[in-house]
Amino acid sequence: MSGLWSSAEIATAVGGDAHGTFEVSGVTFDSREVQPGDLFIALKGEATDGHRFVAQALEKGAAGLLVSQPVEGPHVQVAETARALDELGRASRARSSARIIGVTGSVGKTSTKEALYAALDRADPGRTHRSVKSYNNHTGVPLSLARMPREASYGIFEMGMNHAGELAALTRLVRPHVALVTAIASAHREFFESEEAIADAKGEIFEGLEGGGTAILPFDSPHRDRLAALAGPHAARMVTFGLGEGADVRAAYLVRAPRGGTMVTATLPDAQLSFTVGQPGEHMVSNALAVLAAVWAVGGDLAAAGLALADLAAIPGRGERRMVSVGGGEALLIDESYNANPASMVATLKVLGEEPVAGRRIVVLGSMRELGPDSDAFHAALAEPIAEAGVDYAILVGEEMEALAKALGRRTDLAHVPDAAAATGLAREAIGPGDAMLVKGSNSIGLAALVEALAGGKG
Repeated sequence: MSGLWSSAEIATAVGGDAHGTFEVSGVTFDSREVQPGDLFIALKGEATDGHRFVAQALEKGAAGLLVSQPVEGPHVQVAETARALDELGRASRARSSARIIGVTGSVGKTSTKEALYAALDRADPGRTHRSVKSYNNHTGVPLSLARMPREASYGIFEMGMNHAGELAALTRLVRPHVALVTAIASAHREFFESEEAIADAKGEIFEGLEGGGTAILPFDSPHRDRLAALAGPHAARMVTFGLGEGADVRAAYLVRAPRGGTMVTATLPDAQLSFTVGQPGEHMVSNALAVLAAVWAVGGDLAAAGLALADLAAIPGRGERRMVSVGGGEALLIDESYNANPASMVATLKVLGEEPVAGRRIVVLGSMRELGPDSDAFHAALAEPIAEAGVDYAILVGEEMEALAKALGRRTDLAHVPDAAAATGLAREAIGPGDAMLVKGSNSIGLAALVEALAGGKG
């Protein structure tokens, strides 16, 4: 492949002045992530100024810099680097002939984005680009665009938001040919007066659709019609996915796979596909159907997509399953430590309840953040799913979990602790051979450290 950006191309894209001639093979604004050949963008933030790390970036092999003040080394200078990052992303999108897919939703964004990448890359290796990690905000999205190789056949971009209006700005940068909403749930409810308002904010993704674009909607969502109305003015075509009768991409037949996961026969508008979803849970089937809908919409290879879905490994913090050594035997550790909201809590508790275990079902549940004035009610409502999952012991972490502790009462053996450090000791004492332990909470609770402690630092 040819180089990603030349200094002349960068200067033209961002309206800057080039000092020195260089070519870069990557882009980053985090000096810790600089690789040889990268463009390092010195962003100014509230806490720090990227210009302080210019020398460090050059030492690590950065080929060029994007800065807003004079520096030593080859660079392009602009008035404002944050705006220049947007312009570089916009220029990358303008020069690309790739089919572009935008992904948003309250739950399942990252997992669906990664599954889509695997599905499209399976048939066209090395020519599919996607945003890495959860780079889905006002800096992560333009960075992901700026990193897109000029020869890419497909580009997949995750877009998130905490407030109304944020997705509208991101989708106009991405300009997707396909805009996919995974699901609507009460995530970030602190900033919205209702779940309907969240649906409206997620529906902003349709505003950036390219002419002739496709909107992909969750058929089983109570907000389906609301999303369809939002997509209507912008989409040439709407495709629904789900389990319900009438969905355009539907799971007509489901059966639990012998080694976990689900065997699915899916019907599409002009095809039928039998495949296996490697990860367990009905919510993962829903994500897989969304993936098939998007692959179909861009004219991708459905058979290759089915093979990729069977092989797809869970992401650390988002359903990764580890067998850990305990007490002379092994236990299953389900790592959902990256994030949590009411809908994802219920979905993963259901997965735990369906897990065949020789020992006990144990949960370590951290507080769900940004739920606003109804936070206590959302936490307390988890009592029933916990009971339905047959949980034997619950370790509840964080102040917000007090409401759940009260709701559970004496129905479930439990401990309520203030932080992840206290929970780690209890989890180590509790887990035994044959047990299955689910660890889930908002990222700010820090339960990823608990998972690593139990796993001994090993995957």
